[in-house]
Amino acid sequence: MTSTSSTPLRARIAVIDVMRGLVMLIMLFDHVRETVFLHHQVSDPMDAAGVDPALFFTRLAAHVCAPMFVFLTGLSAWLYAHPAAGPRSAAGFLFKRGLLLVVLELVFVNFAWSGAFPPAVLYLQVIWVIGLAMMALAVLHRLPLNVLVLLGVAIIAGQHLVTGLRADEGSLAYYALTVLLQRGYLVADGAMKIKVSYPLLPWIGVIVLGYAAGPLYARELSAAARRRWLLALGGGSLLLLAVLRGFNLYGETLPWVAGETALRTAMSVLNFTKYPPSLDFLLFTLGLGLLGLAWLESIDNWCTRACATFGGAPMFYYLLHLYLLLAIGLVLTAVLGANHGARYGVEHIWQVWLIALALMPVLYFPCRAFARYKRTSQWAWVRYF
Repeated sequence: MTSTSSTPLRARIAVIDVMRGLVMLIMLFDHVRETVFLHHQVSDPMDAAGVDPALFFTRLAAHVCAPMFVFLTGLSAWLYAHPAAGPRSAAGFLFKRGLLLVVLELVFVNFAWSGAFPPAVLYLQVIWVIGLAMMALAVLHRLPLNVLVLLGVAIIAGQHLVTGLRADEGSLAYYALTVLLQRGYLVADGAMKIKVSYPLLPWIGVIVLGYAAGPLYARELSAAARRRWLLALGGGSLLLLAVLRGFNLYGETLPWVAGETALRTAMSVLNFTKYPPSLDFLLFTLGLGLLGLAWLESIDNWCTRACATFGGAPMFYYLLHLYLLLAIGLVLTAVLGANHGARYGVEHIWQVWLIALALMPVLYFPCRAFARYKRTSQWAWVRYF
């Protein structure tokens, strides 16, 4: 699987595009599920005792996507702030790009999910929260790296100390808690409701830790040293998870329970809260992601090159795949008829996997063309995609 050559295809930081592209492709399976398999909806956390194992593990794999994407956003911000010419402020770039992401979420992403404008419910989801996290990092990235590490750990680990906070609906404290920690409606009545699906605060912790990890990709650090750090951090995260989750000590609101079978018990152990992301959820996803970064840097083949192509045009890919799925959903319903409520849906999870695999080459060629255009274009706006 691994190829060796005297002239490596990738520089030390190209693996970031590979990992970003890989998690985006994994995300495709979950978004196809939400297009043609939504009649088998899963809760958060999932019903480990009742949900089909194939559906459970499809959703579990997708859990890695958002944390690694936000972490890599922070890591990329450090690289932007430390070019070969010398350090520079990333504040302007981070703030403007974050603001753009918020606007894209409110207008283009919500339309892609609903097919209606304005939608009945305006969902503030992952692109919104990445945008706000980038805007927060625009201010916080000036802090010393050791302070950023402490801040990121304190936010992620300390969130469970305040999960019991409540406020009267309509109060300023209620809106603050809803945006920062507690998934819910900002506007629950009227022609258009507004719901926070991704509470912000833990994601600020993730993007801050990503930025603090930037020196691992400094020119001065050898590949071997970087690999040791990534393996230690990734393995340490999973070891800490094994202790906290194994003994139901801390870091997850839903304790695991023994199931009817060993598989159901394993599903319960791996059943983490994503909205907002719990400490255990982030130890699991970021731990795997860090190990993945260590592994992928030594691999150069057609698959990693394809992943790098997707990862080199992340926002273009994201919008393209959502609108492609919107079109597919509309066409299937129009041609085959609505067999699950107002939409067409497939009957088996393997069909979701098959559709996602078939869409990958369809998405590849537009993304490759845009990535090439992005590298050669003189337009400043292009780099934001």
